[in-house]
Amino acid sequence: MRELKEATGLPAAASFKHVSPAGAAVAVPLDDTLKKVYFVDGIELSDIATAYVRARGADRMSSYGDFVALSDECDEQTASFLAREVSDGIIAPSYTDRALEILKGKRKGTYCVLKMDPNYRPDPIERKQVFGITFEQGRNEIKLDDHLFDNIVTKNKELPDSAKRDLLIAMITLKYTQSNSVCYAYNGQAIGIGAGQQSRIHCTRLAGNKADIWFLRSHPKVLSLPFKPEIRRPDRDNTIDVYISDDYLDVLDEGAWQQYFTCRPDPLSREEKRKWLDKVSGVSLGSDAFFPFGDNIERAHRSGVSYIVEAGGSIRDDNVIEVCDKYGITMAMCGIRLFHH
Repeated sequence: MRELKEATGLPAAASFKHVSPAGAAVAVPLDDTLKKVYFVDGIELSDIATAYVRARGADRMSSYGDFVALSDECDEQTASFLAREVSDGIIAPSYTDRALEILKGKRKGTYCVLKMDPNYRPDPIERKQVFGITFEQGRNEIKLDDHLFDNIVTKNKELPDSAKRDLLIAMITLKYTQSNSVCYAYNGQAIGIGAGQQSRIHCTRLAGNKADIWFLRSHPKVLSLPFKPEIRRPDRDNTIDVYISDDYLDVLDEGAWQQYFTCRPDPLSREEKRKWLDKVSGVSLGSDAFFPFGDNIERAHRSGVSYIVEAGGSIRDDNVIEVCDKYGITMAMCGIRLFHH
């Protein structure tokens, strides 16, 4: 989060689960639709609270029981939002008295609250012992900034500042994400992270599917789902995910909708979903190493990707560039691998 704030100049937050971030974001204001999607409509949010609400909103199912990381002081608004969410702990440079009081009461007093030293610098050599063998490697100290975009290799050279910001969010997220990994980012936040996969195309598909779900959560049919008032937010998140999936018709046949809704919602058809997603553009995509084949670009295009940064160096770079040019995608090759194990 410290790196993300240094790169963008904005307060930053992340939601971690099982070694990798489920979401990361900076403090870009929320519009009315996103406030409803993130269950914060009518609530005043500070900048750091906005960053965390965005980070958790990237993948609310995966963020269930997360560990929170903040670049700035945790304030009352952030703590109040956390108080109503299922979370296991937080690390931040400082806490207001009121925020600390709120967090002390979470999980019956067992919520893990850590204070970080912003000036701490870890050892340059990292060590890990596995079954009696000690591995050593130099810590990844590379600074990620606008130089990532110096080598644009596609016909389309357009790269607006908003895309640079989102690509930086994607790449800094990937620096701390289990490899192989790919990250889709949009409007100041990660919206789909595919991590720890053995194949890059599986990363691209996994992250792309998450990005699609993120966009579909704003579909009018999803926003108007007739939930029963007693249904908790985590159950709403899970139900929305099922509603968006192709399995929802099976759930309807089983009558399970009666557990959650006041009336039976109309399904969201594949045609309706595709029509909604076909309107999406301006998405940024980062990869922690080169794309070996153009199939990754084909899949990224289906999720509205317009801007890409990747390492380059594959024997099939020409094919990857060709597919980008086919769709008018701007791609920079940064020459940097961000493998993390």
